[in-house]
Amino acid sequence: MNMKSTYKLKLMASALLATSMAAAPAFAKVDQAQADKLGGSELTPSGAEVAANADGSIPKWEGGMTDNPSCYNGGEFLCNPFPDDKPLFTITAQNLDQYKSKLSPGQIAMFEKYPDTYRMPVYQTRRVYTIPDRIKELTKKNAVSTQTAGATGLTGLNLQGYPFPIPQNGLEAIWNHIGRWRGDALERTIGQVTPQANGNYSMVMFNDQLSVTNQLTDYVPGEDDNVMFYFKQQVTAPARLAGNVLLVHETIDQVKEPRRAWIYNAGQRRVRRAPQVAYDGPGTASDGLRTADNFDLFNGSPDRYEWTLKGKKEMYIAYNSYKLDEKGVPYDQMIQAGHINQDMARYELHRVWEVEGNLRAGTRHIYAKRVFFLDEDSWLAGVIDHYDGRGNLWRVAEAHQQFYYNVDVQGYAIETLYDLNAGRYLALGFENNEPKGTNFEVKFSKVEFQPAALRRSGVR
Repeated sequence: MNMKSTYKLKLMASALLATSMAAAPAFAKVDQAQADKLGGSELTPSGAEVAANADGSIPKWEGGMTDNPSCYNGGEFLCNPFPDDKPLFTITAQNLDQYKSKLSPGQIAMFEKYPDTYRMPVYQTRRVYTIPDRIKELTKKNAVSTQTAGATGLTGLNLQGYPFPIPQNGLEAIWNHIGRWRGDALERTIGQVTPQANGNYSMVMFNDQLSVTNQLTDYVPGEDDNVMFYFKQQVTAPARLAGNVLLVHETIDQVKEPRRAWIYNAGQRRVRRAPQVAYDGPGTASDGLRTADNFDLFNGSPDRYEWTLKGKKEMYIAYNSYKLDEKGVPYDQMIQAGHINQDMARYELHRVWEVEGNLRAGTRHIYAKRVFFLDEDSWLAGVIDHYDGRGNLWRVAEAHQQFYYNVDVQGYAIETLYDLNAGRYLALGFENNEPKGTNFEVKFSKVEFQPAALRRSGVR
């Protein structure tokens, strides 16, 4: 077969794949009777089970943390609302067999990789999560209006509400992580590390700015309807990278309209389009330890995978991780060889949705399979196991979640991605020694998220 014929066959295959994805039927919405269960005695406003589990180790949801704790005096840094809590027990390599049924394969692999140092302190489960009243209403509307448009996007979505609080399949569950309530806007300065096998590291600092489209000060209804949010990230340290800026307009249907991304290179003083900022393109300053879509544990279009909803299970995930976000804690105390300091972590037993993603025929990605464990209360991915093309477990992602009770947003103190082959990891989110914490009270205009603004942002 000559090169011309081969090229034609590739074009035909691409066209058939695009046609099949576009022609896939939209999944059915739930009826009003089901939607009315949200916020009632059966389902929380975000779609989790209100009831406790059989033995009460996962308590009944009692409305979440609706008031700030007495230790909180305002500001961006949070205090630990549970300072007197002690571990109920600690999982180690020695007692691992007792707890395997409530761990992911990736978590188990971490004990096997680091038998002498890796541990999980397990605490009382506290279901603190709640959402503002307006987000409850948007979520209930989405339950009866939002549909998946084939494998590529959504229709009928009310921004900021959870797209599918009562998911019928794996794709809908994944969209709850991608489109979850994360606040109207935020600004933060955080650090990222990629320690060597011996624990040595250099910190890369980012200033992140994000705004949901309809929360821009100059938002025009009907304009940029396919954009979910705007995101800008500037490197502030080290000096050799300082001034580089990434800009993303996160589209909802990324096959219909690919993610818009630009990079400003401070050394070249030049703005250019950045189509590689998607899927398995390299992550910013990550030393090859994460892909573009590993950021926020998973982001971007879910179209390259076939998603299967495996059901719910009880699992130990990192939760209420306020120790890792405590102001003034030295970074050297948190960053160690092989993994973060697990003595500062907090794990709790929670119900999670298990969703398996297998690479779709005709597409490519360095991860052939991803298995998500989504917190039922917040829909934030607690753990994601990543597999290579040979079916071997490769990387393990964890979100050390915490509830920003001052704004009713579930986020994380740190997100980690462990490479089992390299014996290295990436950790992102360190803000303990910065002048300010994560600020959710900011407002941005659309002009601040335009390519022309990158040169101004990137001035060293």
